[in-house]
Amino acid sequence: MSEIEITGTDQTNRIWLLGGSMNDGNVSVVFSEDKLKLTGDFHPPAPGGKPLKAEHIADALARSNVVHGVLWETIQQAVTECNLNHELLRDITMARGNPPATEVLEYFQVNPKLKPESTAPEGNEQLDYRSVSPFVIVKKDQALAKRKSRKEGKNGKDIYGLEIPHGTIRPQGVSAGENTRSDDIYIYANINGQLIEDKGVLNVQDNLVIKGAVDYHTGHIVFPGDIEIDGPVSDGFKIHSGGSVTIKQTFDVTEVITKADLTVSGGIIGRGRALIKVGGELKTKFLENCRAACRKTITVDPDIVNSSVYTLEKIEMGDKGVILGSEIYAVKGLRAKGIGKKTGKASKIHCGVDFTALQEQEKYNSELRLIAAKLKNVREHLNTENNEPEQGSAEDIRQKKMEAALIQLEEKQKQISAKASAVFSRLHADENATVEVSGEIASGTLIEICQIALFVTEPLKNTRIRLDRALGKLVSESLKSS
Repeated sequence: MSEIEITGTDQTNRIWLLGGSMNDGNVSVVFSEDKLKLTGDFHPPAPGGKPLKAEHIADALARSNVVHGVLWETIQQAVTECNLNHELLRDITMARGNPPATEVLEYFQVNPKLKPESTAPEGNEQLDYRSVSPFVIVKKDQALAKRKSRKEGKNGKDIYGLEIPHGTIRPQGVSAGENTRSDDIYIYANINGQLIEDKGVLNVQDNLVIKGAVDYHTGHIVFPGDIEIDGPVSDGFKIHSGGSVTIKQTFDVTEVITKADLTVSGGIIGRGRALIKVGGELKTKFLENCRAACRKTITVDPDIVNSSVYTLEKIEMGDKGVILGSEIYAVKGLRAKGIGKKTGKASKIHCGVDFTALQEQEKYNSELRLIAAKLKNVREHLNTENNEPEQGSAEDIRQKKMEAALIQLEEKQKQISAKASAVFSRLHADENATVEVSGEIASGTLIEICQIALFVTEPLKNTRIRLDRALGKLVSESLKSS
């Protein structure tokens, strides 16, 4: 054999570099399919064989046309180590080309934070799946996507010195759609709402439409705009809206808070703990076992049952509308078919009174009672200490603290009393409020207008109850005659 010979390539793409004898040191190499890498196994010489020589390897590389990216230092080090230690060295990188850098065209990338909430609990924490929402809610002027600048491509070179053209990719970016805007850097939301990506276009909807039910698939619903729900709402799920809420079936309510109207095509059923707060009007077929507060008119047909209902305007009930076992606060009064029945819990109707002012008054009265108790306790302690304590003694310091506390409590009492007086001035909001019942008001019903009460001892039929300020009492009159 010649001094250096390159054998044919076997199925594993290996080429053998041999010396003059089979006992001589040799190198088996592998060319990568992409022609960007050459690796070799360095075999030490057998007894009596010649050692590896770097110049022989260089000659073999030249014959194989490997001219770019040759790692001469690595090859020399491997040759030395293999000859000295008589150990086989595997997978030594002998040459490495330069891969091409792909050109990436400019595009808008969606903000990675704008994803539906994860359902995976962190650590050992128990996850309330009702708090997990599949909807992406964004705020006005929030950045929805960021422009990613073009990334320049670069040609590569293989170990044979041949140029490898770079590729070009166009990422699937997004563009600005309805209720969005863009500049040189970002796409922004123009309104509060739900982010929808449709075929690469970002849109922000000011309403949220749920075609099915509100349950564990949707989680609690919290949305800054209008909400429309086609299906039922399961018990235990909350709905908070910055606009109006429309529910097309019976509403099994746990908690609903709306800034505008609440409209329920079916009725509203609570379970005693249900809470309803409406910033506009409330319209529904019936209210049952609920606590509902509304700024505007409440329209219910046919009945309100076992509920506490508050409105700053009036309650309008249909021709069959009946109030049963409920407590009603309606500033401008109410109109119904009937109130109460012969058996069962009696109803209480309060009109002409601003219930928000009444709640504030009760809060201030509670605080005043607490302060009065503290004042009594402080004064009793001060009165029991008849002797003048020695200046700077513990008794003297204690007495001065008690005197300071007395002054603070008296000042706080004055402040809260002033607030309570201010609230009292707006407590009676409408002396012209009336209670009109075309059917019967059952005995046992309590009716108040501006905190002047009428206790119904005998059923009243087809009547209007109003406040006669001159007489200082409530009077009832026939609806027909009036």
